[in-house]
Amino acid sequence: MKRFDILALSLLALLTSSPVRAQTATIEDTSTKKSAGVGTPGKAKPSVNPGINDSFLDPQLDVQAWVERFEVESREVYHARDAIMSQLNLKPGDRVADVGAGTGFYSLLMSDAVGPQGWVYAIDISPNFVQYLADQFDQREVENVTTVMCDDDSICLPPNSIDLAFICDVYHHFEFPQQSMKSIFKSLRRGGRVVMIDFERIPGVSREWTIGHVRAGKSTFIDEVQSVGFELTAERTIPGFKENYYLEFRKPDQAGDE
Repeated sequence: MKRFDILALSLLALLTSSPVRAQTATIEDTSTKKSAGVGTPGKAKPSVNPGINDSFLDPQLDVQAWVERFEVESREVYHARDAIMSQLNLKPGDRVADVGAGTGFYSLLMSDAVGPQGWVYAIDISPNFVQYLADQFDQREVENVTTVMCDDDSICLPPNSIDLAFICDVYHHFEFPQQSMKSIFKSLRRGGRVVMIDFERIPGVSREWTIGHVRAGKSTFIDEVQSVGFELTAERTIPGFKENYYLEFRKPDQAGDE
């Protein structure tokens, strides 16, 4: 029987010590959440890119159409997946958050890399993607992945619960980047890493789609991430990358969790 359990946030801490296959944690029904120009009620600041996630929150979202769009060799981050996984240097027992997991192909690769003693959190804001992910992991009998339906300003994981947060072609979709990165900072163990892959946005160089879709360039994103307390430690060269870049950040050993 397929298992698709909806858990409250209070049970997430239990998940980190008592893994159960293909479970889903949820905070609230994000299908009802739409971005407004004045920001989501209760947020400290307005959205930096109102409406960018509306298509993913649409109850009529066709997941299979996105599978065909995401999992194609012409997409740089799919074509370079082996090189990216090599740079991640995951070890057995690691706990990883795939932030904006989408169709889950990286979550599956990470599941193999961290092994049965490790754990992967496949996190997404889209209810349709989360359902698809849970179905896929269950059908494949993946034993070390939990799907998480996150909030628009938090990845919704417990403090000190992960070693790596992987944000691949997703950071530019953060409507509340400071709050989202603070939640990642808190969820990472001291010395934990953030890997960000996103699009180069260079006026006059980048294609028109990128200029219109990605709100800012690499230097702005680096400043935003560092403002939360992360240290930029590396920019990696990935064979085949022409439109994307790969950055690595680290949570300092002496950092607090706020």
